[in-house]
Amino acid sequence: MPKPGQSRLIAATPLMVIEQACAWLAAGEAVALVTLVGIEGAASRALGTQMAITGSGQHIGSFSGGCIEAAIVAEAQRVLDAGAGRTVRYGAGSPYIDVRLPCGGGLDLMFTPYPSAKVLAGAITLLRQRQPVRLCIRHEGVWPDGDSDGDGDAGGFALRLWPPLRILAAGQGEDLTAFVHLALAHGARVEVLSPAGPQTNALADTLAGTADRHHRLTHTSQPPAITGDDWTAIVFLFHDHDWEDALLPYTLRQRAFYHGAIGSQRTHAARLARLEEAGCDAALRGLLKGHIGLIPATRDPATLAISVLAEVVAGYAALCARAA
Repeated sequence: MPKPGQSRLIAATPLMVIEQACAWLAAGEAVALVTLVGIEGAASRALGTQMAITGSGQHIGSFSGGCIEAAIVAEAQRVLDAGAGRTVRYGAGSPYIDVRLPCGGGLDLMFTPYPSAKVLAGAITLLRQRQPVRLCIRHEGVWPDGDSDGDGDAGGFALRLWPPLRILAAGQGEDLTAFVHLALAHGARVEVLSPAGPQTNALADTLAGTADRHHRLTHTSQPPAITGDDWTAIVFLFHDHDWEDALLPYTLRQRAFYHGAIGSQRTHAARLARLEEAGCDAALRGLLKGHIGLIPATRDPATLAISVLAEVVAGYAALCARAA
């Protein structure tokens, strides 16, 4: 759930679903995990999408725009009462003729009652440690690494979960503030790098309790203690070339699937020339995207934030697809 002061999330993330399932199990709730294991035709969610539902009807996650969620909650409660899992078709080809999807497709949902809290907690730990997770989802339970004990149901589903998108956002002013709030609302893990000073103090108040870490930059000669990984994007939102020139050679050496900096094509060309003069080799310079974002010629912080975040999220989605 969001931390105090954090922007409300737009929608539940995959990690949030299993975190909430674990929390409900720890509180003594009966919980069913519901997994999208088959799609016929069009669908608004991807294979592996999940909901967690309690016996009392609390739920997190979704499979549509609200067309079938009530029916899924009722089915999960029946599964919990019976103590046995099953797979149910909704939409095209479903026995529930009163439950239809506007897109005309069909969804196969696997209901797993009383999933192992220990297995889910182990998956959560790995994801928080920035490691991918593979689970085997079956009617009768959930197991790590695709391994199950017993004969079980032959229709097991291999679920892949990826570390959440992490963004290192460097900059100052409204451009940075707007981007950070939007990224947090999307569900990304965010670390902020911004120069110390009156403007940064105001920014710190604005971001209090939101970003995972706030690195206050004090000297251009002292790089912040940051590390990247394969699921990290590094975004520069500076209009101050002094900080940009000091930090870029350091951040370009950090692992990340995305390195980008705002500015026009002319600004980016000048940026690359300064990096070359500073001795940054061609391979590292080649990692840096310039004139970033999907909306050309943005002129306000909110639109810039949407433009850049959309490009970063698209890159993260492509990374997950390649890793599957």
